[in-house]
Amino acid sequence: MPVTSEAAATWTGSLFEGSGTVAFSSSNLGTFPINWKARSEGSDTTTTPEELIAAAHASCFSMAFSNLLAENGTPPERLNTSASVTFKPGTGITGSHLNVNAVVAGITPEKFQELANDAKAGCPVSQALAIEITLEATLA
Repeated sequence: MPVTSEAAATWTGSLFEGSGTVAFSSSNLGTFPINWKARSEGSDTTTTPEELIAAAHASCFSMAFSNLLAENGTPPERLNTSASVTFKPGTGITGSHLNVNAVVAGITPEKFQELANDAKAGCPVSQALAIEITLEATLA
């Protein structure tokens, strides 16, 4: 049975002077502020669509990689994954870079890289993004 996840955004004003909020249906954490300045210049206090995509990509990749490692008989002790999604004003989203540092016993570096690349390609968020996706996989 399919599952539908939801988020909602509220925006007031024009693109450059306006602002808004985003909220997730599964969270009771409230709303998160969004605005063009944060999106085009960066911010440590205001989220962006790209930050939300990065969160989705990092979590999706971690799940896919964990599954492939377990199927290989080498379940991970820990996966620390970050995703960096790049936005260029006037162009759009230009890439997503995955960086994973893992603790996995009993796996060769070659098999680790193979499964990391398979997870990158097979992750549903990777498949949904029509952009170049790069990956750094580090076996600790």
